[in-house]
Amino acid sequence: MDPNERNIADYEQAVKAEEILFAYATNSGSDVLAVDHASFSVQKGEYIAILGRNGSGKSTLAKMIDLLEFPDGGKLQIFELPADLDENFWKIRSHCGMVFQNPDNQIVGTTVEEDVAFGPENLSVPLPELAQRVEKALGYVGLSEKADKQPASLSGGQKQKLAIAGVLAMEPKLLILDESTSMLDPKARDEFLRLVQRMRQDKGISVIHITHDMHEAYLADRVLVMDKGKIRLQGTPPEVFSQVDTIRELGLELPKWADLLCEVAKFYKISPEQSAFLSEKSAEEKIRELLRGERPEDASRTVRDVKEPDDKVILKVTDLAYSYSKKEEPTVSGINFDVRKGEILAIIGHSGCGKTTVISHLNGILRPLEGKVEIWDDDENHFISTDKNTDIKKIRKHVGLLFQYPEYQLFEETVEKDIKFGPKKLGYDDEKCERLMREALPLVGVSEQVLKRSPFELSGGQKRRVAFAGVLAMGPDVLILDEPAAGLDPAGQKEIFGYIEKLRDQGRSIVLVSHDMDEAARIADRILVLKKGRQVFFGTPRELFAGSNDYVSMRLDRPCLMKTMLDLKKDFPYADEGLFDVSEAAESLVFGKDGEVSAP
Repeated sequence: MDPNERNIADYEQAVKAEEILFAYATNSGSDVLAVDHASFSVQKGEYIAILGRNGSGKSTLAKMIDLLEFPDGGKLQIFELPADLDENFWKIRSHCGMVFQNPDNQIVGTTVEEDVAFGPENLSVPLPELAQRVEKALGYVGLSEKADKQPASLSGGQKQKLAIAGVLAMEPKLLILDESTSMLDPKARDEFLRLVQRMRQDKGISVIHITHDMHEAYLADRVLVMDKGKIRLQGTPPEVFSQVDTIRELGLELPKWADLLCEVAKFYKISPEQSAFLSEKSAEEKIRELLRGERPEDASRTVRDVKEPDDKVILKVTDLAYSYSKKEEPTVSGINFDVRKGEILAIIGHSGCGKTTVISHLNGILRPLEGKVEIWDDDENHFISTDKNTDIKKIRKHVGLLFQYPEYQLFEETVEKDIKFGPKKLGYDDEKCERLMREALPLVGVSEQVLKRSPFELSGGQKRRVAFAGVLAMGPDVLILDEPAAGLDPAGQKEIFGYIEKLRDQGRSIVLVSHDMDEAARIADRILVLKKGRQVFFGTPRELFAGSNDYVSMRLDRPCLMKTMLDLKKDFPYADEGLFDVSEAAESLVFGKDGEVSAP
């Protein structure tokens, strides 16, 4: 064995960080401290989840571990090798694999197969082993049939799978995942996480997983929570998540089953002990114990004002079909649905099923190969269609589209100019553009203080809000949002969905593409499900998930909250598994079907 390789092969500690810090230089001359004296370790074969708000320093920490950045202070060892010694650079890098948050930033090949081969080829992996690794990695992520396709032809979720395959083919000893499941559909995400667990067992790899998904964090051996560059919490998932107040103070959330436990416990005026947070099963047992006890007399239900959407249809899609190539089968076909005034319609389905293709037709970016897309025009008092060039400008006045990466829609010198760009293109005068901009700002939480700043100086969350404001300033009746909360921390996601609900209450209609089953079920009035470019369901969330539909064959997963409620329903038949809001679900358990708890 090569003596240089022996250092890697015999390591017991994958990462050891002692008081490391890192600061980014800014144009103003004052450095921004991204990682502030962080200390932690990762043992060989260990799975660590790193949580924290956007901008808390998680990605910077990951880059230092992968030697893309070097600490400004402190000590960092990777595979028990000092990271600051030049002779260790390639030893460490050749055994680390990192999947970034945005897959477009790490795709380099002209075909899918070439892209996956790029990493192992640069590690001098010989043939035929190289071909075997590529084939195996593509099979792992379900892209074998796309091997000869161009990466640009893939959907956002498929690109993420491609990035994952490229790293898996390198067979790293330390796998770093930076929000790498955020664009995957539920089944693809679960399959990938199972694969990671299998690699840990078979190859003893260590995993560092940066995530905003609290259910994913529970798969880890240990959890680190970062805030403003510092590591605020460390421990096993139960140790960390049982500190409920601190978790919420740091802008994070609990897994749905833990959240349900806390909501039920509120009615009984107790704080659940740490043992209740060991697993979903232990949380359910604690809920059962509480429900069988006596409910305090002063416990009361919340009176909710439920606003029903208008019956007026303002957008219709009829027999839509489209193909990107005349030589191939249609990408989507047989699509039929409508959108009502004041409605939230969620479009869900597996990666590559045609969601983005469908919504790109709704404001005329794509034109139907077959079928029709029509939008109600109040001025004309009739429907106008995207197949008429003369109507496209009118349609884009009525329908606003926020892309999958909304920050890519920013391009002007200042935030103010960016938000006013759309209204100006619609021909509005300066006074109206100013008014529309001012009206849009509070709807999405954009401060007037940033108006004179460059949009490129803003944080990721701020960029997203500015892009959102730019679409709202055009005054659309229908908003098309493609994964608007992807990559945001729980507090940021909550803000985005709060804005969406506020707009719905104002009478706007929302078409929302999402992979988050819990949020889609909670927020949507109706859901459209696509599978391989075909429409397989259109109806309410309750009809989809609580009915007899084969959601498994649709490559969907039941909302996490529903799974917990179905388990509890076995002992408490009155539990309503068709509720998708945690507070409402807790009340249905505590107060029972007729306002009283029955103890089985």
